[in-house]
Amino acid sequence: MNNIKKIVFIDMDGVLVDFGKEIELQQSLLKSNDKLLEQPDLIKGIFKNPPVFPGALNGVKTLYESNLFELIIATTAPWGNHESASDKRVWIEKHFKGIFEKKMVITHRKDLLLGDYLIDDRLANGAKEFKGELIRFGWDYENKKWNKYPNWESVIKKLIG
Repeated sequence: MNNIKKIVFIDMDGVLVDFGKEIELQQSLLKSNDKLLEQPDLIKGIFKNPPVFPGALNGVKTLYESNLFELIIATTAPWGNHESASDKRVWIEKHFKGIFEKKMVITHRKDLLLGDYLIDDRLANGAKEFKGELIRFGWDYENKKWNKYPNWESVIKKLIG
């Protein structure tokens, strides 16, 4: 019997985290001339307590409980927002209770990751060149259309059936 699990890297922002909602909230608190309106990921604390993306908790739990996959976070932390990396780690611990303990990679080069799948909403930071299969998730805000896998139900259907 083959006990080798498939490795699944999961992006955070736009996949686990409803980052769009958090950006809207944070931008509403800024003054109209604030430079951070153009670079919201540099807002201090923006990664501390954003909402969970709809379906993410159940989706991750389903993948985890299937015992078919090694689940690992693969996220990018903005270079100009030093607290973002630790804020993201604390957020993961708060919402996913041990599923990702010591299973988090912070990188601007997802093309260097070795695994079977990458669930990501964007092609940036090396996701487009990922050597395994890219599962394009959620809303493509650059092209203003839904990606092939618009929600967690579609991801579960693809990976588990």
